[in-house]
Amino acid sequence: MRVSGLRKLFVLAVVVLLPAVGAASSLPDFTELVERQAPAVVNISASQSASRALPTLPGIDENDPMYELFRRFVPNFPGGPRGDAPGERSRGSGFIVSEDGFILTNTHVVDGADEVIVRLADRREFHATVVGTDARSDVAVLRIEARDLPTVVIGNPEALKVGEWVVAIGSPFGFDQSVTAGIVSAKGRALPDENFVPFIQTDVAINPGNSGGPLFNLRGEVVGINSQIYSQTGGFMGLSFAIPIDVAMSVQAQLREDGRVRRGRIGVAVQEVTRPLAESFGLERPEGALVGGIEPGGPAALAGVEVGDVIVLFNGREVLSSSELPRIVAAASPGSAVDMVVVREGRKESIRITLGEWDDSPRAVSVREKPAPVAPNRLGLIVELPAGDEGGAPGLIVREAVGAAARADLVAGDRLLALVADGRQTPLREVDAFESRVAALEDGEVITMLVARGSGTLFISIKAGE
Repeated sequence: MRVSGLRKLFVLAVVVLLPAVGAASSLPDFTELVERQAPAVVNISASQSASRALPTLPGIDENDPMYELFRRFVPNFPGGPRGDAPGERSRGSGFIVSEDGFILTNTHVVDGADEVIVRLADRREFHATVVGTDARSDVAVLRIEARDLPTVVIGNPEALKVGEWVVAIGSPFGFDQSVTAGIVSAKGRALPDENFVPFIQTDVAINPGNSGGPLFNLRGEVVGINSQIYSQTGGFMGLSFAIPIDVAMSVQAQLREDGRVRRGRIGVAVQEVTRPLAESFGLERPEGALVGGIEPGGPAALAGVEVGDVIVLFNGREVLSSSELPRIVAAASPGSAVDMVVVREGRKESIRITLGEWDDSPRAVSVREKPAPVAPNRLGLIVELPAGDEGGAPGLIVREAVGAAARADLVAGDRLLALVADGRQTPLREVDAFESRVAALEDGEVITMLVARGSGTLFISIKAGE
């Protein structure tokens, strides 16, 4: 009985362990990938001169009582702690893309640096020249004077699948040739203020010093440049973002050839098509980029694009969301003529447009004063005619927005230009007519308005009775 019991226990243990053994055997082995590709990954150290790194302080005489306070506690203050230390230094990673010394990294790694040192995997060090940087994509190109260098193999990020294994090699916290692995969490991520890069999201551990390093697929091909993390603590929290390598290679080609990056533009402000907006514009699905504003005299205006058009196809590429349009447009060459398809009043129309060139010049935004509040209507709005218009140009000024209107992001100073239904826009010119329309709304009914704000326009939907 004792032997039989032990035998049963052994069989049970084997049955329990077999799935674990099978799972372990199916995990990828990264050793060969690292041996082949690590020699092309570099450590980058960028520094500013001490004079540029000093804090900006008012002139303080040595006899001033505040002088001693600054001297003791302000870093880099002359005569104070680390007063004789070199300037600010940043560290990052990079990778070699050509045998004659061209290297890719992030702009934020070398931005403003007076000296850039590149250390190879074989411990050789070189002073690097910054060939060019592009802040919008966060891609920088460096050059070192060397020959017959190991290089990476460029892959195709379009072929990446969510759930696929990927590997990062870099120098987190200065620890050279560190390897981390994970999976692709998502593709085509749009981040705030990053309109031109469809980021690859992964759960690969990325920390300070990994910036600019390569992201490899299991074939040992570079598919991205590790650039950012999302964190509430400053440390890695499982959300890392990489610039697709095709975007980076396009940027580096322009930087090497022209020293700058040219991007197409059409001169529109777009917004996401929500389900209420899709219903208001007669769309089958909430897809495309809704044109909320058009730059006067810009490419879109000259081509006949109208506020309320929904762009669904641009230069042969489908536009599923508003975040996709800027990078699709930017990828086209300024001055080229392309076709795009818009939905206008429920019908598709083809428009040919000649692209302008993107620039970063700031545009003025008007600011309106907020009048005294009065009792709001059932949407939470108080509106009035613009001063001096008196039945001329359409539009009602929002004096106050509370309740449902505030939740829909309407604010005092907005100008309500038109009501939208079935893709058609009815100009708003009379307060009484607008209030009557609002009073007739049934609970749960959605009303969509074209709203002017500052120098742009957008569409906003509000559900009555909320």
